[in-house]
Amino acid sequence: MTSDNLTFTLQPLDPAADAGLLHGWVTHPKATFWMMRDARPQDVERAYLEIAADEHHHALLGLRDGEPVFLMEKYDPAHRELVGLYEPRPGDVGMHFLVAPTGTPVHGFTRAVITAVMTHLFEDPATMRVVVEPDVDNKAVHALNEAVGFVPERVIRKPEKKALLSFCTRERFLKAVSA
Repeated sequence: MTSDNLTFTLQPLDPAADAGLLHGWVTHPKATFWMMRDARPQDVERAYLEIAADEHHHALLGLRDGEPVFLMEKYDPAHRELVGLYEPRPGDVGMHFLVAPTGTPVHGFTRAVITAVMTHLFEDPATMRVVVEPDVDNKAVHALNEAVGFVPERVIRKPEKKALLSFCTRERFLKAVSA
């Protein structure tokens, strides 16, 4: 998939093989909102083994030139993450993404990643709307979400955080990325 002149491929995450890599990402200071800063490698592996075994939650690695550069999770919000916190609609898909830390940031890279993630989700004709629930204090991701067409609905209380429940339809996404 291509986004802003960057080409990414996606592959299923292998919890055992990829746990060490992910551990470095989720414990990095820039991953504060991922809420795994104190995780041990075995904690990361266990968390992603649970996702791999879950029919309603999937984790994928995003690669650029064969190198892992981001993590993407998609989930069914009728069964995971948001159960009881909003009224899910048919075609709703929940999403999380995490860009790998780097010592040499590339301008526009994270926006290209979220655009690629959204493109992937909307490639499935059954996806009508993408749902996100970032921490209310994660201003950087709120700006990225807005840039690709998300509209905040309301603040919700999850067990681990106060989150900004936001939605993006296919139409809003296409309009945002074509602007």
